Amino acid sequence: MKTLWCDLETFSETPITHGTHKYAESVRVLLFGYAIDDEPAKVWDLTTQEWVPEDLIEALTDSSVNTVWHNGANFDSVVLRHADNLRVDLSYERVDDSMVKAYSHGLPGALADLCEVYGLPVDKAKDKDGKRLVLKFCKPGRNGKIHDRFTDPEDWRRFVNYCRLDVEAMRTIYKKLPDWNWKQKDREQFAIDQRINNRGVLMDVELAHAAIALAEKVRRNNSEKARELTGGVVSSATQRDATLRFILERYGVELPNLTRATIEKRLADENLPEEVKELLRVRLSSTKTSTAKYKKLVDCVNSDNRLRGCLQFRGASRTGRFSGKLMQLQNLPRPSLSQWLIDLGYDAIKDGWAECVADPGELMASCLRGCIIAPEGKHLVVADLSNIEGRMLAWLAGEEWKIRAFRLFDAGKGTDLYKATYGRTFGIKAEDVTKTQRQIGKVMELALGYQGGVGAFLTFAAAYGIDLDELAEHVKISINPTYWNQAEGSYDWYKEKRLTHGLKRETFIACESVKLAWRAAHPAIQKFWKDIDEAAISALNGVPAKAGRIWFDKKGSWLRMRLPSGRFVCYPGANLEDGGVGVGTFSYMGLNQYSRRWERIRTYAGKISENCTQATAADILIEAMRPIEDAGFGIVLSVHDEFITEAPLDKTHEELEKLMATPPVWAEGLPLAAAGYTALRYKKD
Repeated sequence: MKTLWCDLETFSETPITHGTHKYAESVRVLLFGYAIDDEPAKVWDLTTQEWVPEDLIEALTDSSVNTVWHNGANFDSVVLRHADNLRVDLSYERVDDSMVKAYSHGLPGALADLCEVYGLPVDKAKDKDGKRLVLKFCKPGRNGKIHDRFTDPEDWRRFVNYCRLDVEAMRTIYKKLPDWNWKQKDREQFAIDQRINNRGVLMDVELAHAAIALAEKVRRNNSEKARELTGGVVSSATQRDATLRFILERYGVELPNLTRATIEKRLADENLPEEVKELLRVRLSSTKTSTAKYKKLVDCVNSDNRLRGCLQFRGASRTGRFSGKLMQLQNLPRPSLSQWLIDLGYDAIKDGWAECVADPGELMASCLRGCIIAPEGKHLVVADLSNIEGRMLAWLAGEEWKIRAFRLFDAGKGTDLYKATYGRTFGIKAEDVTKTQRQIGKVMELALGYQGGVGAFLTFAAAYGIDLDELAEHVKISINPTYWNQAEGSYDWYKEKRLTHGLKRETFIACESVKLAWRAAHPAIQKFWKDIDEAAISALNGVPAKAGRIWFDKKGSWLRMRLPSGRFVCYPGANLEDGGVGVGTFSYMGLNQYSRRWERIRTYAGKISENCTQATAADILIEAMRPIEDAGFGIVLSVHDEFITEAPLDKTHEELEKLMATPPVWAEGLPLAAAGYTALRYKKD
């Protein structure tokens, strides 16, 4: 099969930050860089009015020729479908993408970063000059001036050469990338992802505009209230330092910050002056009225009110999950209001009576999901894989009691797993577990499955509103004394190491004893962590090894973790740390999620177990895409373990649930379940 290596340079007055699909509505192609197989790269300059080169048009129109781009799925192929001066509608199956191929193997996506990873010579000066040229020719200048080959002929020649060099670099990188996760099946899944991104999701743009207007009204009102309450000292409710200083100087009340948690805690203080409380309420109202996502929606939505390009295939660098783009629909706030209030809120925001329903800021945040709507004649059919990570971890590790409990629950013959976990940990019958105890069981499940300790338990307990001091009293009288005594015996060591997280002594002991009891109730998962350590070390020493349903091997400088699906989780540049003993069994080269730099990252068995669990869960979700699409459900978005689809009115959520809960052939014995709903607006079920 022939390969056409391609790169476009384009011009549009729409900022690229508004998304490729919005950008492409007014785009034109300036340069088309290309190379056929191993021939030297060329550049077709479309501004010269010359006809498309014969070899290029022949390759583009030949369906047997594979086209390779860098970020081609999310940029170049979209541009070619819309550009005024060049229309080419490539089939999704013909779009190969070096950036997505890199993501699929745990590598960074930027071409310059990949050159550094592979040790290719990168001329920093030329790279910087290339970026300058793109900024100069691909968008209007600050004064609206448009630069081109006539206004700046010398720079234009450099620009053409920059395009040619990009093709050469992309071709070199593509050939160096591994193809373990880039087989025919991966390409087919990638093609479906492109269809989803190009289909887009229909948005209630009227609601977004109304929310932005409401937020501005609330901001003005709150600023006026802040000025009145402070005699003009604080001119805006969002002025943090000025507000803190005013409260301290006028009322002698010192606050550490003005976070939501701090404000809500102090509002419950009976001794706090009412004037201070009112000012804090105004501040809290102002912090709730952020409209960043509403504004992003308005900026990025297409002229047909559909928001496109919101998913990045294999964008999560280690697990291969989807990552979000543009409006970040993967990260919508959890509604704090009841659904019936939210349903009232849509019209209330649009018609100007939102204050009659609820706090405007709280209402806007709760209504954000509802911006996703069904087109006329269809409805949204939504389904979510139920507790997929808990099920997956138990299956991978072989925790048989838990797998049986999931199956019984799915068959309607058993209690849910949060009750089962609490019951097994505390030694009581699952059916006797109370609502409060079930919540503790939920926190245990979320926090402790990946070798988490007290710190992880704290994080999830806070998220689910568990008072840890109250928990300590409950645990002390409920838990097996063996675990309490063991935790009590280790307290001084944790305190000496400053690992008590600032907790009271008994509170820390309670959390630690819950951890110990949970681990004792999950012997197979504990063994799985140990086996992962040993298997990774063995593989790095040249001997492939197995942990549960996972295999490890070493390929060159890569440590590979083979999932049951056959896909690999890849750890480039993996090395043993500390002789493979203790936390940090090995390290690898990866993108630091905080610094966003490519650097060495230490890991441990719990994190690796999280990687393989989430990666295999992603494989379940992604492999369900084809049968879902074939059944007439048009997927418009994936949010974590959930699919949002548009479907004819006769399609039911039960049908979608069944499709999602049918394990692929490689996942025999995995207990899967899904739960969903149908609606005209997206919501939190």
